[in-house]
Amino acid sequence: MATISSPGIGSGLDINSIVTQLVAVEKIPLTKLQTEASSLQTRLSTYGKVQSAVSALRDAASALTKSSTWAQTTGTSSDPAAVSVTTSATTPAGQYAVQVNALASMQSNVTGTYPSADSIVGEGTLNIQLGAWGAGNSFTPKAGSGSIAITVGPPPESLAQLRDKINAGAAGVTASVVTDATGARLVIRSSSTGASNGFKLTVNDTDGNNSDGLGLSALAFDPSAGILTMAQALAAANASATINGVAISAETNSLPDVIDGLSLTLNKVTTAPVQLSAAQDTPTIRKAVDSFVTAYNDLNKLLADQTKYDPNNKKTNNLQGDSAAISMRTQMRNVLGQTSAASSVFTRLADVGFDVQTDGSIKVNDAKIASGLANRVEIQKLFGNADLVVPGNEGIATRLRKMADGVLGTDGTLSNRTDGLRKRLDLNQDRQDSLSLRIEQIEKRLRAQYTALDRQMGQLSGLSGYVTQQMNMLTRSSTN
Repeated sequence: MATISSPGIGSGLDINSIVTQLVAVEKIPLTKLQTEASSLQTRLSTYGKVQSAVSALRDAASALTKSSTWAQTTGTSSDPAAVSVTTSATTPAGQYAVQVNALASMQSNVTGTYPSADSIVGEGTLNIQLGAWGAGNSFTPKAGSGSIAITVGPPPESLAQLRDKINAGAAGVTASVVTDATGARLVIRSSSTGASNGFKLTVNDTDGNNSDGLGLSALAFDPSAGILTMAQALAAANASATINGVAISAETNSLPDVIDGLSLTLNKVTTAPVQLSAAQDTPTIRKAVDSFVTAYNDLNKLLADQTKYDPNNKKTNNLQGDSAAISMRTQMRNVLGQTSAASSVFTRLADVGFDVQTDGSIKVNDAKIASGLANRVEIQKLFGNADLVVPGNEGIATRLRKMADGVLGTDGTLSNRTDGLRKRLDLNQDRQDSLSLRIEQIEKRLRAQYTALDRQMGQLSGLSGYVTQQMNMLTRSSTN
């Protein structure tokens, strides 16, 4: 008898449907576990959002506890095209009069005119030495800088070749070829401004004469030795200025931290003093305050939304009834409404325009906060004062930062909640894996049992047919 290969053919039973339905019953506990895992994952994801919002609040509160935030200043110039100014947190407020007498410059020397950049200059050795030119054409080498020797040829080299060798020599100068209607000239200039970045050029010309202006000696420049075959177009010099009458000299036109964090850039010589001012940077400080308010309101809204019942959709939100989330929101509101003895002028955030709304959010009164920021010393105390001995003297932002640190800490509320949820998810997954394996084995057993039943019923059905056939044959025989 042929082997039955498709379940149900032998017996006429829908074995696949029967096994599928029986397995579906076994899967009911697995489905419940999967639903539970989805719920746990949703809560874990929600706590991740809460953690991010708490971190944002902590960072914003921390910024208001730092003196550098409240010490921000801004600088203004009556003529930025002549003198521009920047300030830092260390810059004291004040007024400054700056007179620019001279800008820092680089030494620049130029050769005579050649037909083209490919014109041959000569060969030998060109020596470049950085230093300062003084009275009587005296030359003082720059500290830490030695003479750089550049070998030229053989064979004799062109202006362009000499330019490239000078630029590759790292001698503190830069060379270029200037070409116009009259021809080409080699220009050598200092790489940096300042009197100490002047230079002298001496040569060892293969023609035997180092100062006749022919061959490589056309590049010689050493006033201390009376050699001026290469003309000086511009002398190296320091910037010269006065600040409130005090003489200032600098090798560059940028004067960083010239006065306690006040940095200047000199752009041109002036005929009258440029008036500079450094004042409290109120817009930047207000931005830090607004960032704190935004971070607080975002966290408050997130906690409020996630812990309430949604009557429109008739469903609970992810953290409804969660004691940790509810407690966190209560702590926030309590700290926000506390008084502080840190300032003798402001005792509550409400004094500087922090109005708490019915939903727990903060709305800032612009007039009050502007008045508070005008008294920077006292408002800084209200927000950022730290006192390890007397907690009542701590600023409100300091307290909120501590609260956030505690919530986010290793043993904090959020860490404990998320760790607990992860453990429950791991346990849930273990149970799902175990149950899935059990269901797989049950399905395998059921299919084997029903397949065997199907085979037996097929065999019985075949036997029954055979018997019926024989009986029919006997009946016909007896009739005949």
